[in-house]
Amino acid sequence: MQTIKNRIAEQLYQGVQSINPASELTKEDLVGMLEYPPDTTMGDLALPCFRLSKTLRRSPVQIAASLAEGLKDDCIEKAEALNGYLNITVSKDYLGSVVVPEILEKGDRYGAQSFGDGKMVVLDYSSPNVAKPFHIGHLGTTVIGHSLRKLHEFAGYRCYGINYLGDWGTQFGKLIVAYRLWGSREAVEQEGIDKLVELYVRINNAIKGDEEKGIAPNAELADKAREEFHKLELGDEENLELWKWFVSISLKEYERTYAQLGIAFDSYKGESFYTDKMPAQVEKLRDAGLLKIDDGASIVDLSEYDMPPCLILKRDGSTLYPTRDIAAAVYRKETYKFDKAIYVTSAQQCLHFAQWFKVVELMGYPWYDQLVHVPYGTVSLNGAKLATRTGNVVLLKDLFALAIEKAAAIMDEKNPGLENRDEIAEAVGVGAIVFHYLSNTRMKDINFVMEDALSFDGNTGPYVQYTYARACSVLSRAQDVNAASVTVTTEEEATLVKTLCRFGERVTAAIEDYEPSYITRFILEVAAAFNRFYHNCSILGAEDEQVRASRIALTQATKHVLGNAFDLICLRKTEKI
Repeated sequence: MQTIKNRIAEQLYQGVQSINPASELTKEDLVGMLEYPPDTTMGDLALPCFRLSKTLRRSPVQIAASLAEGLKDDCIEKAEALNGYLNITVSKDYLGSVVVPEILEKGDRYGAQSFGDGKMVVLDYSSPNVAKPFHIGHLGTTVIGHSLRKLHEFAGYRCYGINYLGDWGTQFGKLIVAYRLWGSREAVEQEGIDKLVELYVRINNAIKGDEEKGIAPNAELADKAREEFHKLELGDEENLELWKWFVSISLKEYERTYAQLGIAFDSYKGESFYTDKMPAQVEKLRDAGLLKIDDGASIVDLSEYDMPPCLILKRDGSTLYPTRDIAAAVYRKETYKFDKAIYVTSAQQCLHFAQWFKVVELMGYPWYDQLVHVPYGTVSLNGAKLATRTGNVVLLKDLFALAIEKAAAIMDEKNPGLENRDEIAEAVGVGAIVFHYLSNTRMKDINFVMEDALSFDGNTGPYVQYTYARACSVLSRAQDVNAASVTVTTEEEATLVKTLCRFGERVTAAIEDYEPSYITRFILEVAAAFNRFYHNCSILGAEDEQVRASRIALTQATKHVLGNAFDLICLRKTEKI
């Protein structure tokens, strides 16, 4: 649709110039003013002329009438002026002879953009805390982050995905103490991260106590944990070996989940990697006169920017998250020469990112404006906040297992004897969870209800995957697609083509707003349009050979666009269900 808008804007520009040659309106301005009418009976595109009235010194009604008269292009079926609006209907011949052939020619590159060519994007996402479970609270950063990577790659950017593991901090002191008190190598090797989580929850409960049960907080245990982490920081060999072991066990578990999602990272450099890179940034802050002492801690005063102070060093001289993030950003800029660095984290961290982004600017780094925080809403479980310490989590592996089991049961009922049953069940089950999550705008808080996530009815992942499989089934029975162009004979066909050709626009908008849900909603629109076409228009049974060939070609175009869109949101393509 972007090409159609550009062609129409070219004609509109000529009309605007004829009304007022002194107008400073550009073709790009006019493209931006074109909108989709809420009622399709009013056309496919509309130009509200009220916005032009002041510039062109005429009434909206006069402007619409004048522009309608001069609007002539092969892509336009008709242009009508109505109450200050210019309503435009796209030509069915153009849709069939130009749009569909373009989709078929470009195939898996249809909808791709080029504005990222030659540019580099670094994405920091997922980033679970080592020795803690991968639960539904991690789903947001993981699938939003990877979708943004796929979107940017589709627009020509070179992308580097970083899993900034939480592999450092006092929690490892707790885990070391818990392991020595209650764990064993055999148990951890056998049970993996589940055992580490059990140990972590146990020591946290022991440290905080339980007032209702008359168990007092254990300050001695907390002190011991801090002591063990301090030894780890100083390079104690025994603690280092335990730490490396905990990290490796955690990574094995995480990588199994990433494999189910089809996600791979270019780097697993976690917090520990930047330990020796922080002092240089602290010195730079000190040399620039930005550090102030407040109650023994070193801070950067941000009151001038209506923000609380950014803590750089604790009173004991140890570093904090902002110190690490600044050091990591400098390293990544020097190493990867990024044009944009994207951080995908919970909206609860908005202040944290605003603070250290501002500190980077104050430090004089000219690339401060290339740092982008992409926040998302929180996830609760049946209304309760997720917390690893208390064990109130749903593990992603368990959720995926439930969804896969349900998908397999439905397939056994509807399509017994299906080849590659287990592989397809995994694609559909995992896809149901991912699609359910990405159907929401990223800033929306989600109360995760298991029954909703695993629903296979309505606007769900299984529904759109089944639509893709339906298109594949038609094509497998048709055997070949040989239509040089498509003859659009029905409104269902026209609506489907018009929906398909909006894909490039949605890709651009999703990148500009960092919003994968634009693609999810687009997929639902395509699925709805294709299913109406499928049910109301005979495809393989069409009596006219040209109509049959056209509809097969349109089905092929739908498959291309749906498949391309699936790739952008971590949804696997299923040729059979």
